[in-house]
Amino acid sequence: MARILRLAGSRRTVCVSASALVLLLLLPAVGLVQHIYFDRSELPDLEPFIRFELPTIGQVYDANGKVLVELAREYRQVVAYDEVPPVLRDAILAAEDKNFFLHSGVEYRALLRVGYKTAVHSVAAWRRNGLQLRLRFPQGGSTLTQQLVRGYFLRDRVSHENGATLFRDSVTSRFLSAALGAPTTNKLLRKLEEVRLALWLEEEMRRRYGSQEQAKREIFARSANLNYLGNGRYGLAASSEYYFGKPLSSYTVEDAGKAALLAGITKSPRDYSPLPGDPQPLRRRNEILALMARNGYISEALAKRCQAEPVLVATASPVKTHAPAAINTVLDEVKQKGAGRFGVEDLFQGRISVRSTVDDRVQIIVNEALERGLALYEKRHVEAKGLIQGSVVVLRNADAAILAAAGGRQLDKGRHARYSDYNRATGSLRQPGSVWKPLVYLAAFRQDMNLDSMVPDEPIGVPMGTNRPVKWIANYDKQFKGLITMRQALAESRNAVAVWITREIGLDRVIGTSRELGIRTPLQPYLTTALGASEVRLLELAGAYRAMASGILAEPHIIDRVLDASGGVLYEAPRAQLDIGSTHLSLIQEGLRGVVRLPEGTAHSLDSRDFPIPVMGKTGTTSDFRDALFVGSTYGRQGITVAVRIGFDDNRTLGETETGGRTALPIFREIMLHVYERQLVGPVPQFPREIEDRLDEYLARRAALKISPLGPPPEVTPTQSSAGGQRVAAGSSP
Repeated sequence: MARILRLAGSRRTVCVSASALVLLLLLPAVGLVQHIYFDRSELPDLEPFIRFELPTIGQVYDANGKVLVELAREYRQVVAYDEVPPVLRDAILAAEDKNFFLHSGVEYRALLRVGYKTAVHSVAAWRRNGLQLRLRFPQGGSTLTQQLVRGYFLRDRVSHENGATLFRDSVTSRFLSAALGAPTTNKLLRKLEEVRLALWLEEEMRRRYGSQEQAKREIFARSANLNYLGNGRYGLAASSEYYFGKPLSSYTVEDAGKAALLAGITKSPRDYSPLPGDPQPLRRRNEILALMARNGYISEALAKRCQAEPVLVATASPVKTHAPAAINTVLDEVKQKGAGRFGVEDLFQGRISVRSTVDDRVQIIVNEALERGLALYEKRHVEAKGLIQGSVVVLRNADAAILAAAGGRQLDKGRHARYSDYNRATGSLRQPGSVWKPLVYLAAFRQDMNLDSMVPDEPIGVPMGTNRPVKWIANYDKQFKGLITMRQALAESRNAVAVWITREIGLDRVIGTSRELGIRTPLQPYLTTALGASEVRLLELAGAYRAMASGILAEPHIIDRVLDASGGVLYEAPRAQLDIGSTHLSLIQEGLRGVVRLPEGTAHSLDSRDFPIPVMGKTGTTSDFRDALFVGSTYGRQGITVAVRIGFDDNRTLGETETGGRTALPIFREIMLHVYERQLVGPVPQFPREIEDRLDEYLARRAALKISPLGPPPEVTPTQSSAGGQRVAAGSSP
C-alpha cells in the first residue's frame, strides 16, 4: 500500500512538473500574441501619417516662372493612388505583395516561409563558422504595409539596430541578447514590432477611411511616395522622371519594362538602380515581368517583348542648375529675410518656394559670355587653362534686382559648378582698382568741383607711416600731363589726380559717398583707397554704379517673393526706393559717358558702330595686374548695370597688359549686345541730349584746335620725382 501511495505521489509530481514546463513554454507565446494582437500601448502618433506631410522638393523660379533649381533633402513628388498608373501598381504588387488587397497587414504564409528560411540559414551559418548562434533573416516576406511601417515609424530603430545597445532593457531582451547577441535581438524585436504596427495601422486606416479598399489605397499611395529608389530620389514619381525622363501620367501598359525596373529598385537601390549594361537590374526587371505575366497583369507576349529590351535610362545632367551663384545668393537671402517665419530648411523640405528676380535668359547669356572671355584669355596664356576665374553681376537699374550672377566658370576642376561652390560675385573680397575712382569724383562734385575743373596730374607722394618712405603715385603710362580737366582725368584714369582730389576733399567724404551708394565692406582709412586699394565685393561695386546710373538708392536683392506650400505670400521684396536727389549726379554720369566717348578714354572701344548701345562705365586693373574689371551701365531707371571681374583665386598676376579694358570689357560688351538684341530688358535707353551735347561740344573744341587741349604731355621718368621716395603704381591702373 505504501509503495502504491509513493508511486501515485511521484506521478502527481511528474504531472505538476510537466504542466509547469508547458506553462513556462506557453507563457511567452501567450505574451507575444497578446502584445502583437491586443496591446495598443506606446503607439506612434498617427496624425502626421494621415496628413503624410513628407519632405518634398523646394523650387526656385526665375522672374518668368521657369524653374531655376529644385532643392531637397529628399527629392520627392507626392502622388495619390489614382496618379500611379495601373501597370506600375501591378508591377509593385507582383514584386512585393501580390495579396496586398486581401490580407490585414501581415501575410502569414510568407511568415512561415521566412521563419523556415531563417532557421535553415542561421543553423547553416552556425555550423559553418562554429561561432555563437546568430539569426540570419532572409530578404523578402514583408508586406507593403510592413515595409511602410518600417520606413515611416521604425526608421530610427532600423538605422541603429546593429549597435551594441538594446532597444529595450528587459529580462526577455537580456536573455535573448545573451543567446543571440544585441544586434540580432534588436532586429528580432524590431520585426515583431513591425508586425504589431502593421496590424494596428490597417485597423486604424479602415476605421478612418470607412472601408478596407480605401484604406489599402491610402496605404499603397504612401508606400509609393515614401520608398528610397536611389540617387537621392524618393517615391515613384521623382524616380521615374530621374531615370527615364518620364512622368507617371504618361505610362501605358507598353511601359511594363520601365514599371518593372522601378518596382525592382525598392528591394535594394544599391543593387538594382538601372544602369546600362549592369546585369543585376536587368535580371530583377525580367523576374518581375515574369511574375506580372504569371499573375495575369500583362500578357506573356508583352512580358517576353519587354524582357528582350535593353535597360535604357535618361542621360541625367550632372548640373542641377546653370545659375549656381544666383541660387547661392537666394539661400543667403532666405536666411536674412526669414525672420523666424521661414528658413533654408523649409526650402529644402519643400514647404516654401521662391520666385527670384533672375531672368534665366540673361543668365545663359552671362554664362556663355564669361566662358568665351576666359577662353580668349587662355589663348593668350595657355598655362592658365582651367585655372583662370571670373565673376559677373547684372542688376536692373530701377530697383537693384539681380537679373543674373555668375560666381565662377561653369566647369571648375573638371566638374560642373554647384550652388554650394564658392561664389566670387558675393563672397570674394578683392581690390577694385580704378573702378573705384568714380566714387572719388562724385564726392568731389559734391564739393563744388565740376568736369571742367582743372586738376594737377603731377607727382604726388603718399605718407606710409613712421620710418617708412613716401609712396610716389605713378600713372599707368608712366607719364604726367600737368593741369588737365577732371573730365579728361577720369576718362584716362589718372592715378595721381584721384589721389590729389581725395587729399583735397578728405578721405571721409569719399568713404561717406561710397556708403551712401551701397558699399558695406569696411574701407581702409588711407589715401590709396582712392585708387581702389581697399577690398570690396563685386556685387557692391555693381550696386554703386547702378545707383549712379539711375539716381535711385536700393539694396541689390535676388528674392522677389517667398510663397508657402499653398501659394500664400510669406515675403515680398520692398518696392519703394529712395531717390539720391543730387544735382551732381548728372556730372558723374557725363564723366562716365566720357570714359567711352573720349578718344583717350579707357573704354573708348565701346564707342563704335558695331556696338550701338550707349553706355557709361569704368575699367579697372589692380596692382601687378592681379584683377581686371569693368563695370558699366545703360542710362537711367530703365537701364541695366553689368559688373565683370577676372582673376586667379590664388591672386597671381594676370600678366602685363591684361587690363580691365582688354580682359573684362569684352565680356561686358557681349552681355550688353545680346541682352538688348534679344530685347530681354526693354529698349535701349538713351542718354539725355544735354549730356551727349556737352560731350559733342568738348570733342568739337578739341578738333578745332587740331591738337590736344592740354598740350603735348611731358615724359616723366623716376628721376623727375621729388627726392626721398619712390614712384609706384598704387593699386590701380586703367
